Amino acid sequence: MSRLFGTDGIRGVANVDLQPSLAFALGRATARRLAGPGRALVVGQDTRRSGDMFVAAIAAGATSLGAEVHLAGVVPTPALAYIAGEDDFAGAIMVSASHNPAADNGLKVLDDRGMKLDDTVEDELESLIWRADELGGVPADAVGRVHDRSAELRERYVGHRSGLAGRIRTGLHVVLDCANGSGSFVASGILEATGARVDTIHAAPDGSNINLGCGATAPASLAAEVVARGADIGFALDGDADRCVAVDAAGRVVDGDQLIGLLALERIGRGALPGGLVVVTVLSNGGLGAAIEAVGGSLIRTPVGDKYILEGMIVSGSGLGGEKSGHVIVREHSTSGDGILTALEVLRTVTEAGAPLADLAGRIRLFPQEQRAVHVRHKEQWVGEPEILRAIATAEARLGPAGRVLVRPSGTEAALRVMVEGSDAALVTELADAIAALAEERLH
Repeated sequence: MSRLFGTDGIRGVANVDLQPSLAFALGRATARRLAGPGRALVVGQDTRRSGDMFVAAIAAGATSLGAEVHLAGVVPTPALAYIAGEDDFAGAIMVSASHNPAADNGLKVLDDRGMKLDDTVEDELESLIWRADELGGVPADAVGRVHDRSAELRERYVGHRSGLAGRIRTGLHVVLDCANGSGSFVASGILEATGARVDTIHAAPDGSNINLGCGATAPASLAAEVVARGADIGFALDGDADRCVAVDAAGRVVDGDQLIGLLALERIGRGALPGGLVVVTVLSNGGLGAAIEAVGGSLIRTPVGDKYILEGMIVSGSGLGGEKSGHVIVREHSTSGDGILTALEVLRTVTEAGAPLADLAGRIRLFPQEQRAVHVRHKEQWVGEPEILRAIATAEARLGPAGRVLVRPSGTEAALRVMVEGSDAALVTELADAIAALAEERLH
């Protein structure tokens, strides 16, 4: 049986492979492992239609073991992390599939610090989930209660981030894409607190349009709007607002690696990055490392997943880390990726430099890199396919010492992910396509 928890919680197609019965069992397991009778869990969700169903199931499960459940309503994942860490909650559960399509949903568990759980604790929760029926219950007069505190709890996050925004004074014209997700209700007001003029798009969630042709995974419409409106900069969040990618005034996308890079160079330049250390995953572009090393800094690489980045940051003492996808962690202000906070940090850096985003991003010259997501039935079995292994070895030989090939099963989807990096863009594309096609053929 495969592990329930992937790199970012439990995910699946809502009401198909991710059933409300599993959410109920998770509520019971989390109450038993993290809370106990009388203590409280806080639960949030993004804008997916299925969110209410899962929240109700989690609340029923947790209260059946005597835990109190406080509802934060529709909030960004980093908002729930902030709320969990600031109040006396035993833990938190976020109902979201982040950047995935609306049909998917997911369950993420956070501890009382608002941080993702260690793998060992997730394993303990998983064991409890499978035997949730054996956990018993409390007497009727000890059943937990459900408290709707959505307006109050959301305002705590907004107030904190608006306070950070108020330290930045900028007159830039910004276009903000909220991906029809949970950032739709909070992000524009926070960015406006900087003094920026903010035009907001894709901020009308209907339960089914989250991430649909918009947001951090599909920034083309944002790029077009930035150019059409003559804006200085654009930001695209994903469905739960923990990612951010940017767009410069000419409509060019600035990905997570370049955002991490320009924030790192600014911090190293003013001596504000401990040890010059930046923590990224194995997917981050080699050009990011080259740019940081050129000014005396260095990269630490971790497995894919922002919880591993945070672990690496804590161990190394680094103040900055993130992923190419746009998860950026600024430990000075947060213990999680936060797309709104990333946008604020970029606005601050651009404003203080007195230079456009294109100039700052241009200092991080990325190597040609191609990534493919191959949807397959047997994503774990690639390591036993000799043809795939031979294709990878051949690709590495053709790329030479400056190139890289990384193949791994997705932690959030039924897919195999292929990354190829090198100095020759045409060769990188050719090899990425060839390995992806072979994987689709052999693992379908």
